Amino acid sequence: MNKSKNDSAWEEIFNKYNIVEKVINEGHALITSTNINEFREARLMTKFDHKSQLPQLFIDNNLSILPTSRGGYVIGNFETFSNFNTEDIETTSIEFPTFLESLDYRFITSESTAINCAFVSKILHDFTDEDTLLPTVSGRMSSSTFSFKINSSNGLFNVDVANSQIEIDGGYEGENSLNLIEAKNYISDDFLVRQLYYPYKLWNDKISKRVRPIFLTYTNGTFHLREYAFTDNERYNSLILVKQKKYVVQEGTFNIEIIQEISDNTKIVAEPEIPFPQADNFERVINLCELLKQKEFITKEEITQNYDFDDRQTDYYINAGRYLKLVQVGREPINNQIGCFLTPKGKDIFNINIIDRQKEFVKVILSHLPFHKTLKLYFEQGEMPTKDAIVEIMKVSKLYKIGSNSTYFRRASTISGWINWIMKQIEE
Repeated sequence: MNKSKNDSAWEEIFNKYNIVEKVINEGHALITSTNINEFREARLMTKFDHKSQLPQLFIDNNLSILPTSRGGYVIGNFETFSNFNTEDIETTSIEFPTFLESLDYRFITSESTAINCAFVSKILHDFTDEDTLLPTVSGRMSSSTFSFKINSSNGLFNVDVANSQIEIDGGYEGENSLNLIEAKNYISDDFLVRQLYYPYKLWNDKISKRVRPIFLTYTNGTFHLREYAFTDNERYNSLILVKQKKYVVQEGTFNIEIIQEISDNTKIVAEPEIPFPQADNFERVINLCELLKQKEFITKEEITQNYDFDDRQTDYYINAGRYLKLVQVGREPINNQIGCFLTPKGKDIFNINIIDRQKEFVKVILSHLPFHKTLKLYFEQGEMPTKDAIVEIMKVSKLYKIGSNSTYFRRASTISGWINWIMKQIEE
């Protein structure tokens, strides 16, 4: 596996400043942006929103990094991330203001646009139970001065913060609360608690109203909001999930009859000479296509570093997009780096409304025989077929280069995952 630029630079830093030895002997190591800039720009070297983005040396030594000032950082065995709750929750339909021409929820290209859509459609009002909300704080600002304790391998570690830079994606104040929003337009398994905790500490010390940290994820027409609370203001790891809710703009119906009709009328295509997908979460396939719609071309390294994919997942999900003829691999003209972009078919899907987009995704999945047959068996049995049954379907579907039984069973998880995604589109 090729090392990333971050991995190589951090190796040099660890060697020069004896980072691992200092953490072992002193419980932490301090470093400045000036030290880091000797090897690579600190801004690029310290942005780890998810565990998967940590350099290999951090992973191998169970290390994390936190900012302590405008140009200072502390490295230690800290628990800086928290996993998202993955339970299924109901989706609430909402209406979007039809008179707006300058804001279109179907083509959200940034976190700020996602927040604006959540605000004008009253999603934020409903979620916070505030009748009146006004935008008050956002952007970059100083953290002011505070201290906190964080879990580490040696127990609680005290961190002193003095005027570190923080960024708030959106802050909305109502009569009873200030709601601080961290937004992402891609799916991830975990998040950096600091993105909620530092803004919370700043404003909780400044105002008398309740400060509510909210994480908003937007992808493929769905707004997922999670409200957190810190049960101990001085403890970084006292984070708990208070509530969560999903919202989608109502555009039309999507029922079992529609899926059956798509299944009956979809022409089966020949299996491509591309590795059969090993990408169980179809929402992440869609999300990768969304990101390509926004940026046109993304290198594999950018995907791995910026969007909570590890190296293998990047390859898996790119290949899944290729399998469905939505994504194409190529090289960046300037630096000749390998990356990917949407095919004309992929672009067409993202130029239609969301309900029709979902139908097109169902069509491209069901145009492949193993998925088509598995869904048909699902309807006949009234439940997801067993892995053994799915493997039998796969073995007669002339798949490209699947040899061993164990590989068939691993890839069967993708089929069940994608069929489950199709069934979740059905409105109750």
